[in-house]
Amino acid sequence: MTTGSRGNASRPGGGGWTADRMGEQHGRTFVVTGATSGLGLVTARELAAHGGRVLLAVRDAARGEAVASSLRRAYHGAEVEVRRVDLLDADSIRRAAEEIGAEDSVDVLVNNAGISMVEHAVTAQGAERHLAANHLGHFALTALLEPALRRSEAPRVVTVTSYMHEKGELDLDDVAWSRKYTPLAAYSASKLANAVFGVELARRERSSSSPITSVLAHPGYSNTPMQSKGTGITGVAMRVSGRLFAQSPERGALPQLFAATEPGLAGGSYIGPDGRGGRSGYPALVELSAAARDPELGRRLWERSQQLTGVRWHTAGV
Repeated sequence: MTTGSRGNASRPGGGGWTADRMGEQHGRTFVVTGATSGLGLVTARELAAHGGRVLLAVRDAARGEAVASSLRRAYHGAEVEVRRVDLLDADSIRRAAEEIGAEDSVDVLVNNAGISMVEHAVTAQGAERHLAANHLGHFALTALLEPALRRSEAPRVVTVTSYMHEKGELDLDDVAWSRKYTPLAAYSASKLANAVFGVELARRERSSSSPITSVLAHPGYSNTPMQSKGTGITGVAMRVSGRLFAQSPERGALPQLFAATEPGLAGGSYIGPDGRGGRSGYPALVELSAAARDPELGRRLWERSQQLTGVRWHTAGV
């Protein structure tokens, strides 16, 4: 039986943390994937508002430029730029990593982008799309950006997962989901992969005396564009439930903003809402499921991810 965030929350710093309590971020470079809508857009906006230089790592460059322009208008002097990356395309990931990697350094990488509730399809890597976009793309991008991260004085990787990771099951022998497939099960499995990766990255970076801190975050139940992706009865239920019960993207982004900017967080920290069931509330330190913390699953996922992406980490500890 896995343990989740229920009843295990403790507010970092006391009180209800909001973006207003974020320190100034001048001189720091942030990369935010999926920054044209939802949680990623709010994250990019708040980082820019607090003086950070923000690189919008997005699939749709035109939408990215529109967001960058609006942020520059809203916050005079804001440094916001677009870097195109399709997390389902290995060549696109490598091109983006090469371009971003030319920066003097990357201080924080926020692995936020994701897909949900899509029909079954398998990528050229042989992986089901949820796993490929939500985990494998970020795994490869993070590995390729590791040299740029290490050039920062205090580099950090934020992996955004979900409380749904608690229900996920990873079958690393059938990453294509060739047997029984449901969109919700595949999404939950991909979110478990995110959580396992964040924990395993923290373990490996500690063992290699790396300066990189790996932190995890989840937004609780938030009303984002992902809520509108389902089809049929499930899709209708998701959209109605999102409008009636979910918190706003502004509230949902707080855990990952805290994870990206709060000084002193230990590697492997997991930040989520402090409300009942971890569905809503203010950022707090919460517990990951037992599966997410399983070192053997972490080792196996790491090796399988390297095989599937063709990207090997050369500096993270064994």
